[in-house]
Amino acid sequence: MVNYKDLGLVNTRDMFKKAMAGHYAIPAFNFNNMEQLQAIIAACSEEESPVILQVSKGARNYANQTLLRYLAQGAVEYAREIGGGKVIPIALHLDHGDSFELCQSCIEFGFSSVMIDGSSKSFDDNVALTKKVVEYAHKFDVTVEGELGVLAGVEDEVKAEQHTYTRPEEVQAFLNGTGVDSLAISIGTSHGAYKFKPGTDPRIRLDILKQIEERIPGFPIVLHGSSSVPQEYVKMINQYGGQLKDAIGIGEDQLREASKSAVCKINIDSDGRLAMTAGVRKVLMEKPAEFDPRKYLGPARDMLKELYKHKVINVLGSAHHAFD
Repeated sequence: MVNYKDLGLVNTRDMFKKAMAGHYAIPAFNFNNMEQLQAIIAACSEEESPVILQVSKGARNYANQTLLRYLAQGAVEYAREIGGGKVIPIALHLDHGDSFELCQSCIEFGFSSVMIDGSSKSFDDNVALTKKVVEYAHKFDVTVEGELGVLAGVEDEVKAEQHTYTRPEEVQAFLNGTGVDSLAISIGTSHGAYKFKPGTDPRIRLDILKQIEERIPGFPIVLHGSSSVPQEYVKMINQYGGQLKDAIGIGEDQLREASKSAVCKINIDSDGRLAMTAGVRKVLMEKPAEFDPRKYLGPARDMLKELYKHKVINVLGSAHHAFD
């Protein structure tokens, strides 16, 4: 058993409390490898933003659970180095856990927060599964995120054909029955890079968000699938040999508006993938004889870092709140 506190990590409880009081959202950035992790920690440390390092089931399998533990511990020390001895709050979170066993394993390997996603199940089965995870996690002071409603789109093992908006009338019963620490809701965001077709005007259902807030005032709300699919990265990928279809994401102005409410955690994955892929493709196309991974992963990492800085400063509003 590895306790996350021994790794220098924190859970999300105080993070969310401060975010709601300060009207900003905590960035939840997914990572799969060292370069992505470097970009996240460098960007958030330099801008003094708290951060949630997110790992999906697929990413955990890819990186290896043992290596992930030491990567997380190394991330804390890297943040300390950048911060001149001060460490921004860093949580390690399981994104879209699909079973009690997976959540249990992550907790035992040093995760400070887990999500149990029972949204595809019936309401009663979702409550039962989520409650079981909560009861185990809270023994170790690990925070738990549950989900009501279903997001459309594809990302790792998460796949759904269409949205099922969260029903505001169900949220209080869900919280009462589970004891979760935060709640992911479905109000119009979508998983993956191919979220919405160009020419459409995707909007977050802020009316549903408001109704949910009224029923559970002061409770931490999470938005998944909140990448904005920056068109400069899409164009760069296609310019340098890629074949991405046209797609647009959720407008950053809408995310900024949502982050001023009880939405205190916003998940961003696809934007990071696009930025890193654009950086790699650019180098390999311009320098086809290059074969040193450092020479193409390094520039991609730098591009990713700038994207994350933009997000914490201009979208989530979390910059300069790490030491509140």
